[in-house]
Amino acid sequence: MLNFIICYFALEFIRKNINTSWFYPQYPDLLKVVQMGVVPGLLIQELIFPDRFNFVPQLGWIFVIFMIIYVLYHSKENLLAGSLLKAGLPYAIVIAFIYIIKYTMPSLYKTNDEYAEFVRLISIVWLFAFGLSARNQIKNINKEKELKEKILLENEVLEKLVQERTTEILQQKTQLENTLEELRQTQNQLIQQEKLASLGELTAGIAHEIQNPLNFVNNFSEVSTELLQELKEELTEVPEIAQEILDDLNQNLEKISYHGKRASGIVRNMLEHSRASTGERQSVNLNALAEEYLKLSFHGLRAKDKSFNSDFKLIPDESLPEIQVIPQDLGRVLLNLCNNAFYAVQKRAAEGQSGYKPLVTVSVEKVKNKAKITVSDNGMGIPEDVISKIFQPFFTTKPTGQGTGLGLSLSYDIITKGHGGEIIVNSKEGEGTQFIITLPLQ
Repeated sequence: MLNFIICYFALEFIRKNINTSWFYPQYPDLLKVVQMGVVPGLLIQELIFPDRFNFVPQLGWIFVIFMIIYVLYHSKENLLAGSLLKAGLPYAIVIAFIYIIKYTMPSLYKTNDEYAEFVRLISIVWLFAFGLSARNQIKNINKEKELKEKILLENEVLEKLVQERTTEILQQKTQLENTLEELRQTQNQLIQQEKLASLGELTAGIAHEIQNPLNFVNNFSEVSTELLQELKEELTEVPEIAQEILDDLNQNLEKISYHGKRASGIVRNMLEHSRASTGERQSVNLNALAEEYLKLSFHGLRAKDKSFNSDFKLIPDESLPEIQVIPQDLGRVLLNLCNNAFYAVQKRAAEGQSGYKPLVTVSVEKVKNKAKITVSDNGMGIPEDVISKIFQPFFTTKPTGQGTGLGLSLSYDIITKGHGGEIIVNSKEGEGTQFIITLPLQ
């Protein structure tokens, strides 16, 4: 009965607490078969046949005990298996030794059976002492396992909280950065508006003082030209020297009128450049706006010069949503860029290059979260040493009398400070120029 208890519970303990998948992997339930089949069978045989064939179950017990020892030996790296091996090995050796003496030297066994039972009792005490120790180890291991699982669970909760907090902080950081960027843009716009307002007040007074004498110069030059013309008509005979003087006076008056009007144009442009925009932002279809000012530029130049001609085309992007801009200001930029483009192709066409066809192209497209407007021409191009100065006030590449040098400067301020966008220029001398405007969609 004792062998049954020891073997049954030892197998039960091994199956529940020790990994024995290496032990006859093709028969994963072998230990269960031994526990539930062989061990009870040996007990039944001992009870039914206590004397006859008694050596058969005893050999079976030895087999089962040493099988348990074998499994524990090969699993001795496991702390529990090592403890059970220390507990069971002395008992297995004692049982095997007693059974061998009992059936090979029965007379010796009979004379010393008391000593044999005493040794067996010691091995049993040893077995149960280590068994209790193993049981305590299981409790400690289970406690450690529960503690580790609790710590892991708490760590997962803490990691989740840290991750959530980190995500929240990153979102707040992004929001703060966006707010800071908006504040910077607003600050730049306010500074620009304040500067323009101050400059506008100053230049308004100066322009008023300049404009009055300019008006007198222009008016009197025109009146004087008319008087000279009438004088020529009234005088039937004019000495040659007098005729030359009258012609020189007429030319001088024409130059005075031309440069007076030129000065008036510069004053008007200065006023326009210095004033802060009072327009309100509106939802605008950039495709339609670009087409409108491209055609306006072409027909305006055609009206001034009938000999001027050039191809032009618009490349729209129908997927581009409407954008919040100041249409008058952005239109002024597009008109200025288109005028410059047509001027460039007209200048190149005047050189009479064989096979040259003037072309101005305006393309509108959506690039990620921005709107992109490109004004391109195949004109003369801009020299590399000039590109860095192109947006400076009063700098112009046009001949004297054909440009104020304020158009691109004004366009730069409208795009960068008025709309928070960007304008850049790409050009190759002799091939053409590109002005690229990018505007935020929101």
